[in-house]
Amino acid sequence: MKYRESDDKSYRPFAGNLEPDGDGAPAEVKTFASRASNSTSANTKKAEVKRDGKALELWTDGACSGNPGPMGIGIVALDGGKRREHGEYLGVGTNNIAELTAIDRALDLAGDDAVQRHVRIFTDSAYSIGVLSKGWKAKANQELIARMRRRLATLPNVEFVKVSGHAGVPENERCDELARGAIAGR
Repeated sequence: MKYRESDDKSYRPFAGNLEPDGDGAPAEVKTFASRASNSTSANTKKAEVKRDGKALELWTDGACSGNPGPMGIGIVALDGGKRREHGEYLGVGTNNIAELTAIDRALDLAGDDAVQRHVRIFTDSAYSIGVLSKGWKAKANQELIARMRRRLATLPNVEFVKVSGHAGVPENERCDELARGAIAGR
């Protein structure tokens, strides 16, 4: 497979990382430890997210009406029984900027808890996970990514969780609603 159709280089998927699409099987969720964390392994889980009640969960999504176009973000923060939601219009830009900014604002919303606790950041953006925790080279948005990488390096225990977008994951769907609502309500 190729990352981009125009690329000369192609990649071969490892069979152990593939699952059959199956009859109504739950969507795949992958977790990635942040470079700031001691763990660098990737685990595969199912869409039924197991909650231990100890981790601070930050669900994020960015939306763009056109790309580039008006951007919005949606955040759902879950801390035990507490739930906070935030939607915000960002102006005009790209979907990737919206996805990254959603993560940044979620960390703002977490405040000091992000330093003192295990934090799980749920996103449907493979791009954000790649540039922030997997060492992907940033070709665009370099200043924003560099600033966020520095910020993540100060957090002792951050884990990124990749969720399938538009696959019925309730918190991800809510984040999408908040982001699109922010764009519509601008």
